[in-house]
Amino acid sequence: MSRVQEIATAVETGKVKLIEGLVQDALDAGENPNEILDEGMIAAMSNIGAKFQKNEVFVPEMLVAAKTMKKGIEVLRPNLKSGSLGKLGKYIIGTVEGDLHDIGKNLVALMVESAGFEVIDLGVDVAPDKFVDALNEHSDCKIVGASALLTTTMDALKSTVEAIHSAGYKDKVKIMVGGAPVTQDFADQIGADAYTPDAGSAASKAVELVS
Repeated sequence: MSRVQEIATAVETGKVKLIEGLVQDALDAGENPNEILDEGMIAAMSNIGAKFQKNEVFVPEMLVAAKTMKKGIEVLRPNLKSGSLGKLGKYIIGTVEGDLHDIGKNLVALMVESAGFEVIDLGVDVAPDKFVDALNEHSDCKIVGASALLTTTMDALKSTVEAIHSAGYKDKVKIMVGGAPVTQDFADQIGADAYTPDAGSAASKAVELVS
């Protein structure tokens, strides 16, 4: 097994305590830092996302894999070419106004970051104008992800999409929505560009939207 494959396996299996040493060993041996990132870490997280969609792994496994990747990137970061992290562009994410749930949103943020985006996480209870403010600040952003975990906050999801469109971003950014009560039909009704049911498919869809 190559060093890069070892790193991929460590990320996928959540070897948090081993990853830093494996990455450093690979760097010391002259492995290409960008290959370690792309073929080792990002590929591993892509596999985890695919397994999650098939119910072969669950939220705890995804979280520990993402944590492992983050630790590996801390070692890798100084050796990466500028722009290697976040090379697919910026992704603004938040849970809509009135909703304080963050586990699903955090998981999507981790998976999207692992797929190669620079994530700007606005947190929870995010008003529509805060999403617009973030877009104004990051005018090169390509995707906005908004989640609603309660049926009572689905209207806030609609208001968020409307606010982004009204601010002139309708043709400039893609809007992805998700959350327990959200469906494809609802996403279509409110004018969102994409709906995904889980974090793994959210990352895949985000890559697809900018390809």
